[in-house]
Amino acid sequence: MDKINKLPEHIGIIMDGNRRWARKRMLPVAMGHKKGAEVFRERVHDFASMGIRHATFYALSTENLSREESEVKKLMELFESQLDELERITNEDDVKLVFIGDLSAFPNKLAEKMKKAECGSVNNGGMVCRLAVNYGAKAEIVRAAKLAAEGNRDVTEADFGEFLYTKSTPDVDLIIRTGGERRLSNFLLWQAAYAELYFTDTLWCDFSKEELNKALEDYSKRNRRHGK
Repeated sequence: MDKINKLPEHIGIIMDGNRRWARKRMLPVAMGHKKGAEVFRERVHDFASMGIRHATFYALSTENLSREESEVKKLMELFESQLDELERITNEDDVKLVFIGDLSAFPNKLAEKMKKAECGSVNNGGMVCRLAVNYGAKAEIVRAAKLAAEGNRDVTEADFGEFLYTKSTPDVDLIIRTGGERRLSNFLLWQAAYAELYFTDTLWCDFSKEELNKALEDYSKRNRRHGK
């Protein structure tokens, strides 16, 4: 942390590479997703310990749900099985948990468990951890536009932000994407208008605290001009 002289207030994380991590090790894809869930919990703890106020993790995109039915089913099962542990660590670290995205696609039992995890952390005063599931930024913007239109009034950029899933949240300062790809893949497009981008070839399952520190050191060296 000695080389990190400024921290982002809001970090976005695109967790990419779980399937490739598993295949490199001749393991079932589900094992990659399970390992990825473990790393997610570790990094949540790190963010909370560092004093970062907001973190949004891209866990499941709308496109992910078009994968093979067997993989989607295993993803749902893993997600449900991990919720108890996620609820435990968020409360231990005083983290407020929020799910964003179209939650109507989830089975009732899972949706209720997600709501329970949210409600159980609502009074936590530390970092806000948003988990984007069945999320797509274009769909979020369309949804926000429809909500804004219902008010039948002129809407400013600041007003529009209040119709997004991330309402009352500062825009993203830094987006980290693991796994070697160099694109945003429909993640927080409105909120990331002036975000710094950090891409690493490291797969998410291998994204250790040391790798995180590299990203934060890189960010702390940048001169942010916000388009000026």
